[in-house]
Amino acid sequence: MSSFDGSPLSAYGWDETLENVFSVHRAAGLVPARVAAVDRGLCDVVTESGPGRASAGALGSPADPAAAPCTGDWAALRPGGPDGRPVLAALLPRRTAIVRSSAARDSHGQVLAANVDTVAIAVPLVPDPVLGRLERLLALAWESGARPVVVLTKADRVASAAEAQAEVAAAAPGVDVVACSAATGDGVDVVAAVLSGTVVLVGPSGAGKSTLGNALLGADALATGEVRASDGKGRHTTVRRELLPLPGGGVLIDTPGLRGVGLFAVGDGLRRTFADIEELAGGCRFGDCAHLGEPGCAVLAAVADGSLPQRRLDSYRRLLRENAWIASRTDARLRAERRDKWKAVRRWQRQMYKEKGRDR
Repeated sequence: MSSFDGSPLSAYGWDETLENVFSVHRAAGLVPARVAAVDRGLCDVVTESGPGRASAGALGSPADPAAAPCTGDWAALRPGGPDGRPVLAALLPRRTAIVRSSAARDSHGQVLAANVDTVAIAVPLVPDPVLGRLERLLALAWESGARPVVVLTKADRVASAAEAQAEVAAAAPGVDVVACSAATGDGVDVVAAVLSGTVVLVGPSGAGKSTLGNALLGADALATGEVRASDGKGRHTTVRRELLPLPGGGVLIDTPGLRGVGLFAVGDGLRRTFADIEELAGGCRFGDCAHLGEPGCAVLAAVADGSLPQRRLDSYRRLLRENAWIASRTDARLRAERRDKWKAVRRWQRQMYKEKGRDR
């Protein structure tokens, strides 16, 4: 029997690959743990001996916030820290990570969840699906390395979900699109069938993520709330990310509603989200066609004949511009960091020359 078989952590995704990676930490007296939630420098963790509470330690910094622990991380835990509480000593390399631009819109990314296998994007059918927001979430999901799935929620609130399902599928090429009503239970089994491994639920407030999560968990483990009747928007019932094992295997991460989703280095994610436009672009007369009026543009020809919606091309252009802007901010930050490091080296060299002069 492998050393990970029968471990409580196997229900949370622990496997032989992780055990091999962790061997150097185990030899140092550390124990494996998965981060279930993070709150003000403290973490809820699951270890081989069960759930617990740990300090985040010195992981992460203002200069590199992405290195801080987040829900879904696998960590090496040092028992008995200074205050008697275990301390996260190191994070294992992330297999996948969902990263968005920080709320401050600076050049740093914010990790929403780590080591995710499936990103379930909750899209409410009431009010009508916002396709631009869906495309934005799809870009983040594809870029993470996980597999996106679109879940149309609140299907019991519409006469037929088929039309909306077809419209959403056109905006999500290569992605499973399923519809359900968590309130009635219809379609929940279909949703469960397309989810695998560690699943994270993302989407706006009021999309029904927590209600869907409870249906998948088979228990009211997640707080839910009603949406406002005036505008159909939801309140932030979920205030932090949580990780819970699913009864049929796998793990569920519920996240707070996302009011704004800033892109962060999602070049490949955009190409996969707009695979239809990328494929059309291969037929343009010029290899550097910007699809702005050049002769022989296959993309504009598709818009003209109605096979490609103008809305989708506009969304593609908008997200490309945003991604290019954040990339330029990141490049500027990296140049500034290299400049600061060079200045520090020069200061050190000057100090060494002075000390050598005094020694003479």
